[in-house]
Amino acid sequence: MAKASFNIAGVDAAPGQRKARVLDLSFAGAPIKLPLFVLNGAHEGRSLLVTAGIHGAEYVGIEAAYRLARQTEPGTLHGQLVVAPIASLNAFARCFPGDPNGTFAEQLAHWIYQNLIRRADFYLDLHGGDLNEALVPFSIVRRTGNAALDSDALALASAFGLPNVITSVVQGGTYAAAAQAGIPAVLAEVGGQGLWPEDNVQQMYDGLQRALTHVGLSQQGAPPAAETPRLLEEMTWLRSQHDGMFYPEVTVGDQVKAGQALGRVADYLGETAQPVVAPTSGVVLFVVTTLAMNNGDPLLAIGA
Repeated sequence: MAKASFNIAGVDAAPGQRKARVLDLSFAGAPIKLPLFVLNGAHEGRSLLVTAGIHGAEYVGIEAAYRLARQTEPGTLHGQLVVAPIASLNAFARCFPGDPNGTFAEQLAHWIYQNLIRRADFYLDLHGGDLNEALVPFSIVRRTGNAALDSDALALASAFGLPNVITSVVQGGTYAAAAQAGIPAVLAEVGGQGLWPEDNVQQMYDGLQRALTHVGLSQQGAPPAAETPRLLEEMTWLRSQHDGMFYPEVTVGDQVKAGQALGRVADYLGETAQPVVAPTSGVVLFVVTTLAMNNGDPLLAIGA
């Protein structure tokens, strides 16, 4: 039997074909454009969804997703590859699986969840540090208690090959919503501060190539990961308790000990209002790099 056409979100691709379309959507009365690439392999296989741009300034993932969508030859694929390189210009990452009757962000999250995520056999969501964040590359998978699902997600993250893999119980994100639907999913973080240096983009793109090989979509081979990922069981966020200025004393990738001074938040007279102390030992995953700080803003995170 000949391989069938593949249709997702109204975009139809014949076997061995790439289709690219900008979808015109509207939620809560507000229009939004969503670019979508659908690559239907010439051979039978499973499907992989890749999203990026859920936070608009995380450019490394966006560029890597575009390269994947435009440079992959669909005739070589065993299965289907779907890429949404700019999923949203609004920050709705913690709205998943969304609400069809909710806010703009909730409705958009619901549309992506129902029309893209739930159609996939595997899911990768590409992120990075925001405009004011530096980070060390890491992946996150949802720890569900389903041994087979958790094993599949961890294997996908390990194949992606970023140096740190965190198993999380946090709800509300894309990968957590996918896991709830029984889909192995990984959130990958590379880059930050509004930059997209070539080495960061290549690191993310190489991870995508390894993921395609791992799930059986590609048989073209991929560059090996630079190192075996370090497994972390939790990610502890530290937040400012004051308006003022943040003076960090550590940088991303530093190993810290519980009780170690990590920096301070000063008030508008320059006096220390909040000593920042490590609540646990571990590795510094991200640090906010702007001086200005609001009460409740994140300062940094530690993986352990």
